[in-house]
Amino acid sequence: MNLHEYQGKDLLRQFDVPVAESILVEDVRQAVPAAEEVLERTGINIWAVKAQVHAGGRGKAGGVKIAKSIEEVESYASDILGMRLVTPQTPAEGKLVRKILVEQGIYYPGESEPEEYYFSILLNRKTSRNMILYSPMGGMNIEEVAEKSPDQIFTEEIDPLMGIQPFQCRRIAFNLKLDGEAFRNMLSFVPKLVRAYLECDASLIEINPLFKTSDNKIIVVDTKMTVDNNALFRHPDIAGMRDILEEDPIEVEADKHGLNYIKLDGNVGCMVNGAGLAMATMDIIKLSGGRPANFLDVGGSANAKRVEEAFRIILRDANVKVILVNIFGGIVRCDRVAQGIVDAFKSIGKIDIPIIVRLQGTNAEQAKEIIDSSGLRVRSAILLEEAARLVTREI
Repeated sequence: MNLHEYQGKDLLRQFDVPVAESILVEDVRQAVPAAEEVLERTGINIWAVKAQVHAGGRGKAGGVKIAKSIEEVESYASDILGMRLVTPQTPAEGKLVRKILVEQGIYYPGESEPEEYYFSILLNRKTSRNMILYSPMGGMNIEEVAEKSPDQIFTEEIDPLMGIQPFQCRRIAFNLKLDGEAFRNMLSFVPKLVRAYLECDASLIEINPLFKTSDNKIIVVDTKMTVDNNALFRHPDIAGMRDILEEDPIEVEADKHGLNYIKLDGNVGCMVNGAGLAMATMDIIKLSGGRPANFLDVGGSANAKRVEEAFRIILRDANVKVILVNIFGGIVRCDRVAQGIVDAFKSIGKIDIPIIVRLQGTNAEQAKEIIDSSGLRVRSAILLEEAARLVTREI
């Protein structure tokens, strides 16, 4: 589950991670009082006004502005609140900005500019260990740094039994070329961030940039935090932070019906039971010249109602030109799924796109009979390759 920047920062504060002072604003009239309160807390009369959406690249898209006066705070808040922010990580129509963060400026007046670092914690799937990925070249896309300056990317793996070790913290500080008080502050910062990552069951904490201020403080200025959905039952407070307005509405609808659905950019709708079979189905569609429009796992206990809802969700995607249903009847009987497909068609009404159904496993022959005798615009297949060929013909 993705969190907003302000939510991630609220969680980091609970673990004593140094975070820039900020106040959430949902109405332009709140912007000036928020800026005044931040000024009172910090004594700094520079502010960042930041759009709160689940997307990166906000600054380049006009979603982050630096204000040097109270009047500018109000003006920028008025500009950003209610805008549709379009970045490389948003849909083409952008995302509506409903909230902003009014945050202290890190560029202290009259002082030298702060240094920016990239810092993240995530799972290294090759080693099955959490790792810290960091670079002295903050404020840039880490992919760009990896391409142009790979020698400026460093990693530290975290032993699951020993945890992050002091010598690793020192190495991080050395690689970031810190010294004196900033060095000591980094030694304190790293274990606190690792603890926050582990205790929140996060799958990613990305800080870009992490600042070293002119007075040698280490401060989180921007953060992206993702929490493992499978661990949310342990964190009802974090689960309550979910913002469904930031999620794809079709995916939200699928979740209500217990369907695992992820929208893709293809033209072949997929309905499958089992994540592994779904991946194999998408692969063979691609190999046959098609493009999967979604990942949709109806689960091992698919029934008529769930199949109907799955059809409705797939049909909401206007790019879908054909639907492939690929069910393996192990736990569930194929004839029941076939009857569910027929019932779903009758309930939904006219469906103008072709449907290819491949059912294998328990009672597969009876299932094929039900499909073939239904009178519906449905074609059945036995082999997956055959189903893929039929799909390709219909695209």
